[in-house]
Amino acid sequence: MNFLDHLMKTFFLTLFFLINSYVFYGQNMTKPNQMKTDKDWKEILSPEAYHILREKGTERAFTGKYDKHFEKGVYVCAGCSMELFDSSSKFNSHCGWPSFDSSLKEKVNELKDTSHGMIRVEIVCSNCGGHLGHVFPDGPTQTGLRYCVNSLSLDFKEE
Repeated sequence: MNFLDHLMKTFFLTLFFLINSYVFYGQNMTKPNQMKTDKDWKEILSPEAYHILREKGTERAFTGKYDKHFEKGVYVCAGCSMELFDSSSKFNSHCGWPSFDSSLKEKVNELKDTSHGMIRVEIVCSNCGGHLGHVFPDGPTQTGLRYCVNSLSLDFKEE
């Protein structure tokens, strides 16, 4: 293989990689959510949302914009826009955080949380791993569940 052949092969392999990266990662070639660094997340999220989604923080009760929000639509992850909860599953639990009796199928993962001297079930976005809140077995509906979610971990898409 001469130098020109090697150069052409390298060029086409690079071009192939770039085109596939463009298709795989999207038009702006951003990193997939699971590959983002803390620096990437800090550039994307507000300091408050970063604290909730990436550091597993909790907003103060009754301060979130979605606590008493009952419009029709879908609640999405504030970190990656993955659809998480349908508005039809939202109810007023009077706990100070948005509450849902179910999540959209396979969109929310549950993890054991033993922080703060308690055993709870943490809920995270299945796409980006962002902390959403916790799920409790004390819901008033047929599911018996109460997904207690930080407003700052959510955005809303109106129907």
